[in-house]
Amino acid sequence: MAAPREWLGTVEAEGIAGRQGSSGVEVVFPSDPATPAPLCPHGPTLLFVKVNQGKEETRRFYACSACRDRKDCNFFQWEDEKLSGARLAAREAHNQKCQPPLSRTQCVERYLKFIELPLSQRKFCQGCQQLLLPDDWEKHQEHRVVGDISITQLKRPSQLLYPLENKKTNAQYLFADRSCQFLVDLLSTLGFTRVLCVGTPRLHELIRLKASGEKKSNIKSLLLDIDFRYSQFYVEDSFCHYNMFNHHFFDGKAALEVCRTFLQEDKGEGVIMVTDPPFGGLVEPLAVTFKKLIAMWKEGQSQDSSQKELPIFWIFPYFFEFRIRQFFPSFCMLDYQVDYDNHALYKHGKTGRKQSPVRIFTNIPPNKIILPSEEGYRFCPLCQRYVSLENQHCEHCNSCTSKDGRKWNHCFLCKKCVKPSWIHCSICSHCALPDHSCGGPKDGCFICGELDHKRSTCPKIATSKKVTKAVRKQKQRKSNKMKMGATKGQSMNHTSVTRKKSRRERAHQYLCS
Repeated sequence: MAAPREWLGTVEAEGIAGRQGSSGVEVVFPSDPATPAPLCPHGPTLLFVKVNQGKEETRRFYACSACRDRKDCNFFQWEDEKLSGARLAAREAHNQKCQPPLSRTQCVERYLKFIELPLSQRKFCQGCQQLLLPDDWEKHQEHRVVGDISITQLKRPSQLLYPLENKKTNAQYLFADRSCQFLVDLLSTLGFTRVLCVGTPRLHELIRLKASGEKKSNIKSLLLDIDFRYSQFYVEDSFCHYNMFNHHFFDGKAALEVCRTFLQEDKGEGVIMVTDPPFGGLVEPLAVTFKKLIAMWKEGQSQDSSQKELPIFWIFPYFFEFRIRQFFPSFCMLDYQVDYDNHALYKHGKTGRKQSPVRIFTNIPPNKIILPSEEGYRFCPLCQRYVSLENQHCEHCNSCTSKDGRKWNHCFLCKKCVKPSWIHCSICSHCALPDHSCGGPKDGCFICGELDHKRSTCPKIATSKKVTKAVRKQKQRKSNKMKMGATKGQSMNHTSVTRKKSRRERAHQYLCS
């Protein structure tokens, strides 16, 4: 996942924050942009707009496409803001400063020199995350350096590199061997010969290992990833430094042509895109990017095959199903649980909400995808697809309804299946957790109770803030009084102790005289 990508509740909150309305900010994609978006270190920025009570504010702004936290990338510019030449020059200098120290060509040259070195001279600096040539050794004498880097290690760079762990930008949860092996075997069974790996470095590694092993596989792969460190380990036709949130190739037209050639080879036959975005990323920019990759693939198609779709595996948490299907109606969600090596909780085999919520969304017919029975999956003849063992077919819904791997129960009042921990509430007229609050506003404002807006856009928020501020001041005054009383008491105690100590010293001097 090029996605500490924090547990399900936090990730789900991130997903909800990316939906319309709840964060108060939406992404805007102009149909015919008059001017190109300004650039930040992560490529072209995205245009955002604040939304109040369902209405857009008139002033839009540009912000980083990849970073949702200003601490990671503080770019901000109003859409109608005019910048001076000095500010534009300073921004360009900052963007250049943030780019990788070596060009793509230099990285390839260094890699080719590195693999020619004898084993004893192949070194890797863990602190700088860099392969070292003999000329570099002196600069890294005080660093943590690992020696004897084998060719096998070079083929598994994700095990040498530290995973990036910012879930909103470039979090790298790396597929566990179980999931990675399943995907490679599945791709081979389905007959694909080329895999475009968008943010899936470990899958890319395993495909290349299989291709160079004793039982050589005929599958090729190309990795697109925002982590420039992979430039050290792959030549130009194996890796492109890429931002999936804005379809930006950092190395320009040369990298774009590498991707285009890969997708259009053999007239576009035998290729599939597998992507594993950061879970904190917004769905809409990702969908726009993926549609651009689909359009690139379609350029190489003949008119006879214009109705065909580029096969895709989009790996994402199950609670994004509605959003993903908004942009790709032909997608369905598989029951297979994807797990990760470096995430303590996204593990297959756990129960309840602790099991991995990550699934595969695909436009490949689900009856063609066989899930492993030894891991608890079975074929449902009514749904014509493989499902998890506890996902029972509901005769009322006429489908296997569970999304999270547990057995769901049918509610005849709601006319749908719900999670086993939910019960039907006669006050709310829908199913919810037993300890939910019926009296408070659920979908509306927590200040005034109205349902047509959220707390952040409440017209009474100023009054609420004044009351809150007054309460805080009152609490602060009480706290200050208590502290003063405690300090006064401590001062008196200190004075008393000092006097006793002085008397003891005078008595001691008297006895000794």
